[in-house]
Amino acid sequence: LQRLVDDGLAAAVSAKGTMLRAKLEAVFGQHPNIGDIRGRGLFLGLELVEDRQSKKPFDPALNIAGNIKKQAMLAGLMVYPAQGTIDGRHGDHVLIAPPFIIAENEMDVLVERLNTAVSAAIVC
Repeated sequence: LQRLVDDGLAAAVSAKGTMLRAKLEAVFGQHPNIGDIRGRGLFLGLELVEDRQSKKPFDPALNIAGNIKKQAMLAGLMVYPAQGTIDGRHGDHVLIAPPFIIAENEMDVLVERLNTAVSAAIVC
């Protein structure tokens, strides 16, 4: 813990989180199947919806979050899928939690790979 404080890693998380969120907003902010981008610091999540306007969730049988995880892994990115986040059955999210030491160019790679995964898993 001392290294996190002494090396300024903990302090940098807020600024890096703001930067990463802006990059996510630029790519996914108006995506028809992203209902919300939320989180804190470098722990961020994308809410996956069938319809952005109504925030209608996908049918759980489609396994959207799981499919995005699979596609992300194929693209070289690890995401954390979550399902049933509305009522225990409906609602899909994927979470990202990059390391504190992530560089700006690595954020670009992360967002690019996440976009590839979402595009492959969701046919708009």
